[in-house]
Amino acid sequence: MPKVDATAKVHPDAELADDVVVGPFTVIDEFVRVGAGTVIGSHCVLTGHTELGRNNRVLNHVSLGTPPQDLSYRGEPTRLLIGDSNTFREFVTVNTGTVKGGAITTIGNQCLFMACSHVAHDCCVGDRVIMANCALLAGHVKVENGCVLSGLTAVHHFVTLGAASMIGGLTGATKDVPPFMMMLVDHHAPRAVNVVGMKRNGYSDVEIESVQRAFRLLYRSKHSRAEIPKILEDNGMMTRATRSLLDFVARSELGKLGRYLECTRQERGGRA
Repeated sequence: MPKVDATAKVHPDAELADDVVVGPFTVIDEFVRVGAGTVIGSHCVLTGHTELGRNNRVLNHVSLGTPPQDLSYRGEPTRLLIGDSNTFREFVTVNTGTVKGGAITTIGNQCLFMACSHVAHDCCVGDRVIMANCALLAGHVKVENGCVLSGLTAVHHFVTLGAASMIGGLTGATKDVPPFMMMLVDHHAPRAVNVVGMKRNGYSDVEIESVQRAFRLLYRSKHSRAEIPKILEDNGMMTRATRSLLDFVARSELGKLGRYLECTRQERGGRA
């Protein structure tokens, strides 16, 4: 049976696994489901149509499943789906989706959300993502696996952050950030390859070297985009990683102001 503090308020229709722990003064509403091994601290709010997987850690004053901050929202039963083994530190906020954005916000597995970070409506956050203190995602943002957002970063709506990329502190990301790249404040193009991030995410030395070569061709040479794939092929550098990098860059250039997901907008001129 769940261990619920006497001061907590858990709706009788909420579904909690038998070993869930709920701290003092926490509120869990009717349509919330919490998986096995999850521990929820004090003064938290879990509301909306929200589902947490197994072994999540929700520290004090966290709000999960609150309504989207979007003027189009009219109380529809949109969702928040959270995977396994994530940690939500103090004052983290995560909103449910909007109808126009697909009606769901998703978070993968093994992510760390540090204090005061925010995930807005209709975001899709992958696995092993780290959001440092006060990192902010606007609506409809996609964060691919292994991405790191440093403190006080802000991501524009409809931006995609590629796998194993890193956003430096105080940086505003207003367009897509290609996989494996480092984006720093006051730079309008990737500054370097995130070698440490690639190693942590299991990429081989050959793949890392190939991405470094592709980075120099993309951002430090005068070669056209059309020439780069052949140069990499001729030098034996067309790996899985470089192919995904080139594909990502090509997609981003299709979108408005470098944001591929702008192509998928269902409501032109809608607020994020």
